[in-house]
Amino acid sequence: MSYSIFGQVVGVRKFAYGDIEIDFFHEDKITEYKYSPNSSILNNFPKELAETLASTLASDICIEIHFDENGSPTYVELEECDYDEFDDDKN
Repeated sequence: MSYSIFGQVVGVRKFAYGDIEIDFFHEDKITEYKYSPNSSILNNFPKELAETLASTLASDICIEIHFDENGSPTYVELEECDYDEFDDDKN
């Protein structure tokens, strides 16, 4: 069964040997996703998606990551975060 998660990028590490590590904040926790040019690494994030996520660091862009039934990311949706909506819920 496919699923998705919604959140924001809060940290990115890019290494000289090509790896990218991304800290993704969702549901009050941080999950680390990784891209590596070594295709034998399990749960390797696709390079194009990792670079797209990395480009949203320090922005008001929220991301929904979609995964297939095997847990592999298939695509991402980007949208401007609406913080006013969250503030209205607190009042």
